[in-house]
Amino acid sequence: MDAKAVWSKGLSFTGSAAGSGFSVALGADPNVGGANDGFRPLELLLVGMAGCTGMDVISILQKKRQDITAFEVRVHAEQAADHPRVYTSIRVEYVVTGRGVDREAVQRAVELSETKYCAAQAMLKKSAAVQCEITILDAPG
Repeated sequence: MDAKAVWSKGLSFTGSAAGSGFSVALGADPNVGGANDGFRPLELLLVGMAGCTGMDVISILQKKRQDITAFEVRVHAEQAADHPRVYTSIRVEYVVTGRGVDREAVQRAVELSETKYCAAQAMLKKSAAVQCEITILDAPG
């Protein structure tokens, strides 16, 4: 897997991945001299983790034939006060909406993602405490 960041101006870059060919704007907070014109690099780590575990969980729930109408993974993180300001704690919230969703099926899907499949979460767990929370909502109708 190969990725790169190409400098545009100031603290602005365009990040891209060779495998997928997609690109993303990277920027910095104006408080540190940035133009606020793209994702902060550390934000992308959290987005990547949310996407990684989300893909695992929804795939497993679909295989378990759960009637999911909406699904969201929210990641909340705390950073160290001193540089390099690594994440010290991360809370992953899985919000599952559907009809007759089996809580045990969701818990098992999350457990499999956390312990077996999600490489992003496995890497971040090496520097931060990771906790999860599951919310199941009934879909209207």
